[in-house]
Amino acid sequence: MKTVIVGGVAGGMSAATRLRRLDEDAQIVVFERGAYVSYANCGLPYYVGGVIRDRDALLLQTPESLAARFRLDVRVEHEVTGIDADGRTVTVLDRTTGATSTETYDELILAVGASARTGGGGIPSRTLRTVDDVDAIDALIAGAGEAPHALVVGGGFIGLEAVENLVRRGVRTTLVQRGAHILSPLDSEMASPVDAELRRHGVDVRTSTTIARIDDGVVRLDDGTRLQPDFLVDAAGVVPNVDLALLAGVPLGPTGGIAVDAQGRTGIPHISAVGDGVEKIDALSGAESLVTMAGLANRHGRSVADVLAGRHESHTPALGTSIVKVFDVVAAKTGWSERELVAAGRAHRVIHTHPASHATYYPGAQTMSMKLLVDPATDAILGAQVVGGEGVDKRIDVIAVAMAGGISASGLSRLELAYAPQFGSAKDPVNQLGYVADNLRTGTTRAIQWHELDAAQDAGATVLDVRSPAEHAAGGIPGAVNIPVDELRDRLTEIPDGPVVVHCAVGQRGHTAARILSQRGFDVVNLDGGYRTWVAGAAAAGRAPQASRAAA
Repeated sequence: MKTVIVGGVAGGMSAATRLRRLDEDAQIVVFERGAYVSYANCGLPYYVGGVIRDRDALLLQTPESLAARFRLDVRVEHEVTGIDADGRTVTVLDRTTGATSTETYDELILAVGASARTGGGGIPSRTLRTVDDVDAIDALIAGAGEAPHALVVGGGFIGLEAVENLVRRGVRTTLVQRGAHILSPLDSEMASPVDAELRRHGVDVRTSTTIARIDDGVVRLDDGTRLQPDFLVDAAGVVPNVDLALLAGVPLGPTGGIAVDAQGRTGIPHISAVGDGVEKIDALSGAESLVTMAGLANRHGRSVADVLAGRHESHTPALGTSIVKVFDVVAAKTGWSERELVAAGRAHRVIHTHPASHATYYPGAQTMSMKLLVDPATDAILGAQVVGGEGVDKRIDVIAVAMAGGISASGLSRLELAYAPQFGSAKDPVNQLGYVADNLRTGTTRAIQWHELDAAQDAGATVLDVRSPAEHAAGGIPGAVNIPVDELRDRLTEIPDGPVVVHCAVGQRGHTAARILSQRGFDVVNLDGGYRTWVAGAAAAGRAPQASRAAA
């Protein structure tokens, strides 16, 4: 069997090497339009920033090494320009000589990925997806003089990695984000610490802002600002590369990506597709989605090779688990966000916690912010977000595995996780999420969200701050009455009649206060995630927290 693969990076090369391991006699030809194959594209920003110093370390394989180990016929600088699906041939342009040839195939795998949008208007513009991109950006920085200025368009994962590494190179950086907050896969209060970290490092962050036009090297933003950056990095998102598929008559799906079945087959016989340009199935909705993740591309390349080798294999639906580190802050997500659930009209319960990365008595513990989204009818986990420093990756991966395994939100409390003081707590942060989920599921406590508090106050609810007087004086929710939780039983008569919203710093003392008051007949709810979540939400909404009176 002769298999032709178009695209020699993540999905394409995974398919090629897996197919060779399964079939020593298969003829495998890989066409790659660029000069490099099997390179570590996720490491490219860190070469720009100097974190990765050896450029060759990013080049994992070469055509020669792939030929020696896997007997693959890998041809770089060769672009497939046409497909004859009936005749099972592809037309190939040799980009170095300009010669055109025809190659036959028994099976064809399209792994052409997705492309970034491009800028222009007299300003050098690059994406950050290929080795050529980082070489060009490196040259732009070197040629920009003593005070280079870069404009990064797009505040997603790639955009933030670009910003961090440009700052590390001493480049003054402006970030323009179309949405209301950076890291749009996260909810606003969870993205707020990342925004603050960028500003702490001198980044000019412009949200709800777009480029109106670029003329003669001047960028005009739609807020009226004029910028003259030395160069622009376009990280405003990607679009699936589907032109080649359309030439072959391959159907597209509702997202605009290539439609495939569970085995990676397209609607045209003997043509499969993998990678960023291909639709995935969302694990929660079962609907088509575009998820541009290297892990999925590699996994699907492998599974398509299994199918072509005669094995029974199918794609697993995607959770979209992802993570990014921006200077000293790590942000991660799996499943759906609250924003997505609201947009879909799907019922959900929200849980915020702020645990330490490991036992607080052991040196070096760092605070995390965790958000869990739960189906109130089934207790199923719908999504999670974690922001902090050390330990974020561990917790998001545990929750992603729990989702894949069908473990409920309350079931997180029963997970047996590795514990030693330098790694976690006897009640791991994931267990703590489970305890809160179980309290809400059983009605042991009731909660209100940070963005619901204004409406509750307008309706007459009393906000009761159960932190210490010193904490309350340092900053509090406007209008809150301060009675420390340890004094609460003796001061019940000071609480006004009517509904009560209790809060502490992170929700734990608030839960204790709510239990005290509910058993004394009060109509009480706990502010989920406490003052810390409210502050993050207020910052995301552009409201600064205020200092408070010491007590009522």
